[in-house]
Amino acid sequence: ARPAPDTLRRARFDRPQASLDFWRLLYVLLKQIHGGRWTESDAIDTQIRFVKSALWYHGYARPELHQLPADGSAGSRELLLAFSWLLHRLGLLEQLLARNRIKTGDEASVCTCEDNLPSSQEGTIEAAPEGGLEDRVDVRYLQWLNGRLRFQWRSLHAQHQEQCKLLHKIHLFTSGSHMDQILGHFSVTETDLVRHPENYKQLLQLLESETMQLEAFLEWKQLEPVYWQWMETVLDNMAEEGNMCESQNAHVEKRRLPEVTSCCPWADKLTGQMDRLSRDLMALQDQLQQLITQRKAAWWEKVRLAREELQKEGFSATARKIQESVKLKLRDLTSLHAPKKNEMHGSCRLVLRNKHPATKMGFGQSVSKEAVSAVSATEVIRELQMREASLQRELEQLREECRQRLEKIAEGLEGVICISP
Repeated sequence: ARPAPDTLRRARFDRPQASLDFWRLLYVLLKQIHGGRWTESDAIDTQIRFVKSALWYHGYARPELHQLPADGSAGSRELLLAFSWLLHRLGLLEQLLARNRIKTGDEASVCTCEDNLPSSQEGTIEAAPEGGLEDRVDVRYLQWLNGRLRFQWRSLHAQHQEQCKLLHKIHLFTSGSHMDQILGHFSVTETDLVRHPENYKQLLQLLESETMQLEAFLEWKQLEPVYWQWMETVLDNMAEEGNMCESQNAHVEKRRLPEVTSCCPWADKLTGQMDRLSRDLMALQDQLQQLITQRKAAWWEKVRLAREELQKEGFSATARKIQESVKLKLRDLTSLHAPKKNEMHGSCRLVLRNKHPATKMGFGQSVSKEAVSAVSATEVIRELQMREASLQRELEQLREECRQRLEKIAEGLEGVICISP
């Protein structure tokens, strides 16, 4: 999937000879990012459909690209723009290096980052649409989906626990066998190499290939400014061609319009009809503005009546809700102004530590014999438990709001008995 320099040059001038090469390049790269299988014998229309859907998924909604023909006969410049957008927006090369990285150690995914979104979204329940019952999905189907999801989640959790037990056994049985005293034990890959030494050559080839990729990435980072300067010239060419096309179209319109009005006897009649339609549209706009003003006045009247009703009947319940929302907002503010902790995000290597005070069990990202930046698994568990408790409190509050809303709806239904499950 390595593009030739001549392919980039042809794509700059929108030559159709470079379109198929760019479709294949984007297909191979996006397939690797999404973890799918691909072969060179895949049909070109299948490749084009996948590339268009993947770009749409990542947020590239340029209509000129999605309108390209399915046979790959045109659009090389649009594909060059899409490729450059992937490089800049998604960090395409960084993602490929991360996915193709050879993992010789046992790693676990750790994330202690706080969400940027607020913990409570006030008014989401009240803003729910009041649609008809015929437009809603069957509740039993949703319950079935929820049960199936919970079953798959429990199965995945059980498999993960079993994997952790096996990793702990390997680390415990191989303790003291590693040359690096900071690690002290073998990983699964290293244990497999000890049992099957013939696989060492294959691992060595993979490491050499990864080293070549890293060297190529470093060379690309040095030459990357040159590429973006070249892309600026491509955009300038597109802008110039677009201005030329607009000027030509405007010249044609200016030249043809007097000829039409002079030689067509029905031109004056058509102009009169257009003026009449314009006046009708202005009248409709005035009527719409009046209707909007009336609707706003009626809405504010409803709001005033609802506010008076709340003040008369449910003042205590409203005050309690306000107090709870204020507590949540205060907790969010304290968490925002609190000193930032050492947040971790990504994969960390699992390293077994003894229970002595000098060496604790932790996740180590560095294996140097100097100071190792590590975090204890107990600290990560404690942090996740605090996050879980906060989310559980928010869930209970949302459930209470839903229950109160359902009770209000049920009070308005005559002859209906609602029994909670």
